Amino acid sequence: MKIQDLLIKDAMIMDLKATTKEAAIDEMIDRYAQVGVITDKADYKTHIMQREAESTTGIGDGIAMPHAKTDSVKKAAVLFAKSNAGVDFNALDGQPVHLFFMIAAPAGANNEHLQALAALSSLLINPALVASLKKADTPDQVISLFNDAEAKKEAEDAKDEQEAAATQAAVGTADAAKSAEPAADIKKPYVVAVTACPTGIAHTYMAEAALKQEAKKMGVDIKVETNGSEGIKHRLTASDIDRAVGVIVAADKKVAMDRFSGKHLINRPVIDGINKPHQLIEDTLAERGPIFHGSGDDSATDAGTDDEDKQSLGRQIYASLMNGISNMLPFVVGGGIIMALSFLLERIPGVGPNSMIFTFTNGLGSAAFNFLVPILAAYIAEAIGDRPALLPGFVAGWMANNVGFSVIASKNGVAGFLGGLVGGFLAGLTILVLKRWFKHLPKSLDGLKPVFIFPILSLLAIGLMMYFIINPIFTALNLALIGFLENMGTTNTILVGTILGGMMAIDMGGPFNKAAYVFSIGVFTASKQTDGRWMAAVMAGGMVPPLAIALATTIWPKKWTPAERTSGLSDYLLGLSFITEGAIPFAAADPLRIITSSIIGAAIAGGLTQAMGVNVPAPHGGIFASLLANKPLQFLLAVVIGSVISGVILGLWKKNRPDNGLDEVKA
Repeated sequence: MKIQDLLIKDAMIMDLKATTKEAAIDEMIDRYAQVGVITDKADYKTHIMQREAESTTGIGDGIAMPHAKTDSVKKAAVLFAKSNAGVDFNALDGQPVHLFFMIAAPAGANNEHLQALAALSSLLINPALVASLKKADTPDQVISLFNDAEAKKEAEDAKDEQEAAATQAAVGTADAAKSAEPAADIKKPYVVAVTACPTGIAHTYMAEAALKQEAKKMGVDIKVETNGSEGIKHRLTASDIDRAVGVIVAADKKVAMDRFSGKHLINRPVIDGINKPHQLIEDTLAERGPIFHGSGDDSATDAGTDDEDKQSLGRQIYASLMNGISNMLPFVVGGGIIMALSFLLERIPGVGPNSMIFTFTNGLGSAAFNFLVPILAAYIAEAIGDRPALLPGFVAGWMANNVGFSVIASKNGVAGFLGGLVGGFLAGLTILVLKRWFKHLPKSLDGLKPVFIFPILSLLAIGLMMYFIINPIFTALNLALIGFLENMGTTNTILVGTILGGMMAIDMGGPFNKAAYVFSIGVFTASKQTDGRWMAAVMAGGMVPPLAIALATTIWPKKWTPAERTSGLSDYLLGLSFITEGAIPFAAADPLRIITSSIIGAAIAGGLTQAMGVNVPAPHGGIFASLLANKPLQFLLAVVIGSVISGVILGLWKKNRPDNGLDEVKA
């Protein structure tokens, strides 16, 4: 597939009207919808904004490449847009963006599409092409420029492949003859590199192209492995790595690192591969990168090397915790809602607690719920110690969630979420320690580590820690916490509900949101409650942000763009379904107003659930779970009051938008 097959002439915008980042994104999304590339503008925008939240796609030199891969994309496409005035897109160089390439990739994009997208991305480091595109006036000129650039690049790539083959042949001949004077090409310095970005659509291949182009200018041989959407391409061999002076890793996601053990290695974000290829290659040739020491496990994928690039301890802990929570959530939602459904069925006349329909649904939901702590602990451990840590992590979580696995027996409680969480971290750290201890094991015995040494020693170590230390401590702590919560007065209960509700809206799916949710789940499971008072506060608080935005876009249409009003309509459904993330695109564009108003409304909703004594015995479901509440009308009233207050604050705070698409609006 050629690049021109992705560039849709009817989708091109040769004079972009938008003057702000979000307005530019909205204008391009609207055009995609008009030509039938996307089916759900709100969903596509959500993915675009999530990618922008990770790091700006304004790469500098007047170029931005917003991109997303989602089911709402019907076919792979690239939308070219040109702004004559320039748009402040929060680009890395701080300069306005004039050229936009909005990439839309379907979730199941085939390799031909992905290869064409990669080829387009690699062309955009060509300054001559960029300069010509800025002067283009028609879609035909844009396509012609890309055709010429692609043909030229294909010719250059073919020539490079021939030279590389000749060099490799010369290396083989020199080795065979043990020549003291190798061919001239063999004298060229040689480096290897890996490029990778979270979505693997654009930056991965731009960094590859920039490094290869700069290496050619510097007279350096280079091989670049890409970890993109179409998988790993140009995989580095052991011979490649052994021959190289050093290694460049330009990546924003994990890549296999143990193979580089013993080599000078420089690890930087992928954007540095695009913007600083000369510096990276120069530093590699000068061996300025520290020598990388692997963990001794070929499955390791830790991408951190340089001290200045290592994640902070807090960030590593948060990432590991999120890995556990994300893998646990399906069990929470599936098991919790089916269990709650059983309570609803129990209320039907003639069913009762002894009926088969109740015992089946309740038992099924309980079975899934029993996996919460083991799954949480296992995947926290896996994030730290990779696959070998799954066994000790799962066992630690299981021990934390079952009575009797403690040197101090207790029939009234277990270590629960807190014990499992700590056990997961300890299991991961245990594997890291074992990897370090057995790093210098003879190569002939390497096969024993994953199937014999790590499983037995890690299981024994985590079992001892859980039985003699973690379970006794956290069982006592858990029982004390639950006793405190059950005996607190009305005023304190309202205060806790207010705090939990507000936390759900601070970052809408981030650490504060997850902390509140995990706390309520922990109390829910550890005390074996069926009332779920804290779940009521958390669920009400999480429903408020998207509902408030939906109300504000409906009541004050002049203050929103057409795309925002469309997204606002979808937030009714997202809010009612307890999907707080529906507010993320709005919060990313206007964090002060959106987050502030959301916190106020969510806190009020959470506090009201406790003031009215509402309990929701389900960990998810939103308005559907409200049917299971002891006071469903009061729960809905708390959500409505919080959403209205938040929506009114937001609506009054926002200013009219001149690009709202309504004729009667005055600037």
